[in-house]
Amino acid sequence: MKTPNYHDFYEKALIPIGLNDQLSLKDDEAINPDSPSTHWLIAVEGVQLPQSKIFYHWKVSIYPADSDGDFNWKKPYYCTTNMRLIDDAIALATSLTTASKNDELTKVTLLEKIS
Repeated sequence: MKTPNYHDFYEKALIPIGLNDQLSLKDDEAINPDSPSTHWLIAVEGVQLPQSKIFYHWKVSIYPADSDGDFNWKKPYYCTTNMRLIDDAIALATSLTTASKNDELTKVTLLEKIS
C-alpha cells in the first residue's frame, strides 16, 4: 500500500467518539483493541493523478484515533471515492463532522456504504 500524501492532508480537529458510535465500532477491524480509539480524525486528502501536470482529486477519510491524534493510516474506518472538487470534499467532511458530534457517524457512513 502506498503511503498517503501527507502534503495534501487536511485534517479537522479531533472529535471524541460518542457512546453510540463506540458501541457500533466494537467489532470493526479498523479499531485496535490493544490501543482503544477515543476520537475521530476526519481529513480531506489530495490524491495526485498520474499525469505530467500536477493535478489532484480529493477524498474524505475517517480514522479512529487516540486522544493524541495517533491513527493507523492503513486502516481508515471510512473513505470516499475520489471527488473532482475540493469544495465537495470539504462540504462532505463538514457534514461528517456534524454527524460525529451528534454521535451518529457510524449510522451515516453505514447508510452511505450501502447506497
